[in-house]
Amino acid sequence: MAAPPPGPETVVNDDPMSWDVAWRKNITPWLKEKPQPALREIVESGAVEMPRGKDKWALVPGCGSGNDVAYLAAALGITSVGVEISPKGLEVAQEKWAHSDLKPEVRALMQFHLADFFKMVGEYDLVYDYTFFVAIPPKRRAEWGRQMTALTRKNGLLLALVYPLQERDKGWGPPWFVRPEHYKEVLRAEDWELVFDEMPRTSEGDHVGRERMMVWRRK
Repeated sequence: MAAPPPGPETVVNDDPMSWDVAWRKNITPWLKEKPQPALREIVESGAVEMPRGKDKWALVPGCGSGNDVAYLAAALGITSVGVEISPKGLEVAQEKWAHSDLKPEVRALMQFHLADFFKMVGEYDLVYDYTFFVAIPPKRRAEWGRQMTALTRKNGLLLALVYPLQERDKGWGPPWFVRPEHYKEVLRAEDWELVFDEMPRTSEGDHVGRERMMVWRRK
């Protein structure tokens, strides 16, 4: 059974810093020990050519404890940046990987920063969104689309693991109601080309049948 969401008494969508409250109370059902199989599948299958090398940059907004940051750095040799709005979340990520058994050259490619995604500037060759889109208030999704466009280099990739897929709007969140078309509504066709859109062959736990990997290329 899936872990319950943090709940309205902890995460208040109009107050981003309430995520820090959840971290400090250890109400973190989103924490996993490794990246989702769907991310490994799209990176390792060769279905989409990925940017590689330390001169390329990846961004993971809402990175949590940083599993995806570490995976992208190791698998692609890419400079990988994890962003958290919660000071406690950032502390957890930094502590975890500072004392990990990762090779030094992989750790050197990893960065963690305290930042508000919506106020960031910069350009990235790859952005990975897993449960960040569904964690923000739906009223900010159009802003999410504009910011993704601003942060992704031309010919760069946006990987979105769409989860949890739902048949209907349950009326509360996070995670908020999400379907693949919700991403398409806020990523303008003149800016983005959808180059991959499939259910993963391998999923685990409550992800089975409830996720979809979508990859866009920035025009």
